[in-house]
Amino acid sequence: MNPEIKSYFPILKQEVNGHPLIYLDSAATSQKPIQVIEALKEYYESDNSNVHRGVHTLGNRATEKYEGAREKVQKFINANATEEIIFLRGTTTAINLVAQSYGRANVEEGDEIVITYMEHHSNIIPWQQLAKERGAVLKYIELEEDGTISLENVRAAITDRTKIVSMVYVSNVLGTMNPVKEVAKIAHEHGAVMVVDGAQAAPHLKIDVQDLDCDFFAFSGHKMVGPTGIGVLYGKKHLLEQMEPVEFGGEMIDFVGLYDSTWKELPWKFEGGTPIIAGAVGLAAAIDFLQEIGLDEIEKHEHHMAAIAMDKMSAIEGLEIYGPKDPAKRAGIVTFNMKEVHPHDVATVLDMSGIAVRAGHHCAQPLMKWLDVTATARASFYLYNDESDIDRLVEGLRSAKEYFSDVF
Repeated sequence: MNPEIKSYFPILKQEVNGHPLIYLDSAATSQKPIQVIEALKEYYESDNSNVHRGVHTLGNRATEKYEGAREKVQKFINANATEEIIFLRGTTTAINLVAQSYGRANVEEGDEIVITYMEHHSNIIPWQQLAKERGAVLKYIELEEDGTISLENVRAAITDRTKIVSMVYVSNVLGTMNPVKEVAKIAHEHGAVMVVDGAQAAPHLKIDVQDLDCDFFAFSGHKMVGPTGIGVLYGKKHLLEQMEPVEFGGEMIDFVGLYDSTWKELPWKFEGGTPIIAGAVGLAAAIDFLQEIGLDEIEKHEHHMAAIAMDKMSAIEGLEIYGPKDPAKRAGIVTFNMKEVHPHDVATVLDMSGIAVRAGHHCAQPLMKWLDVTATARASFYLYNDESDIDRLVEGLRSAKEYFSDVF
């Protein structure tokens, strides 16, 4: 990876607690390059206006940028049409929309919804609520010992009563890369639809929704060097056309009468209210930035970083690493615990050396239960990290171990 990439991120030039910042928390949110920051600044300084309704110059320019961003997203994930791209607040909102609209219309009492133990809460709770509301059965695919899933267990879980299969593409804890294409094929053989949580995949892998043949794919801008508050739901056009909106108001209507209303066509019927215009502009700039570097190069870099990190961290006595041991089966996420030390304490000590990692249950409490822990620490790497960051992390972990050995 080009060493100059880090220079594009202004926030990484600062010191934290007297040390150069080492940011290893991109799975929670990524940092933003100057290109994205400038795109947002230019929009607010030159083009700020509401979209679609106006005929004045600023309104036309804002609309052109907003809808241009939609076209850019369509090409980024290789969707069939821009009508299949819905702008929402993020992955959570996207999955909730599928559950509340498609789920309520198609899931009946006794039907099954199938997910895995490694899901983020945003891909568990909407299905829990839908199952309770509709009298459906929520089923979990068993995990292998290393935190991967086998297609044998997938086939065992999915039946002809299954209506929805929802699965994370890349685990935000284990880094596991799931075979969502193969799972989608199995789901379709039983007449079920496939929902993919792509929040940890879209920033790091080249996405082709037609090749995956998933029915819905959700991701967020803030994890892929874009702004917060913008996300995408991709859905196959024929499914989106059947679905009813769940938010009502301006922008999404065609005609409003006193006692009845009709909706706009796709994609606008799902984008009620003033849309996330600046967020879409920033997301378009983020896509340009990632594509200029190359998603294949980013994926290759992260596998390399994960392999080096796991090798060096494994040499620290008393440090347990979770997830697949084979770096080829995981993204740039390394989750770990230090023996007899709470992960919050580990993260606090690392922060004193300017190293930012995440500690907690990572919005994945069922997975924590499966791992038989209450919390973990997590280092997540992105395109702006290099081997020197790993060396600083390992040095910080060794210092933390020495510190807590003296304390206890």
